[in-house]
Amino acid sequence: MISHSRRHCVVELQALPSRIGQIRRIVSAQLRHWQLDPLIDRAALGVTELLGNVHRHAQPDKTCVVEIELRLGRLTVSVIDSDPRLPVLRPTQAGPLETSGRGLALVEALSEAWGVCERSDGPGKAVWFSLTAVPAPVAATLPVSIAARPVPEPARTVVVAVEPATVPAVLPVPSPVAVRPG
Repeated sequence: MISHSRRHCVVELQALPSRIGQIRRIVSAQLRHWQLDPLIDRAALGVTELLGNVHRHAQPDKTCVVEIELRLGRLTVSVIDSDPRLPVLRPTQAGPLETSGRGLALVEALSEAWGVCERSDGPGKAVWFSLTAVPAPVAATLPVSIAARPVPEPARTVVVAVEPATVPAVLPVPSPVAVRPG
């Protein structure tokens, strides 16, 4: 389910690897719609990391909600799941070839603020991050000079309907007419 309001977008999904790319595209499209193009890469990367954590760690299922909200110049991206265990930011001990272990450290590095809060409506939590929202600059428009020139009136064509039997086989060709500029 996807619902949109002017400055709020909510997507419910199963946090499976095949869905994460779709959510990245939805987040990117929503930010373009809100004219927040400079935030697309950071927001898409952050939501990817949070969804990856839900996929790897959430119990009992992988159902979650991604919520994007723009309010008072701040973009907040939240991922809400039903696992009551709160994530912990650990010092990065992953080696250069490790493929996991940097999720929350990366979210912390790309955002101005992030956090976790328990859900008040049942088991689970919301992990969120926020970015200062500055609309994309609008390209300056330069004045365009348009030269006004008179347009000659098109030649008029006269079409006459005749019976084919009354038309001679050879039509006379009119001689050229000289026109003097007046």
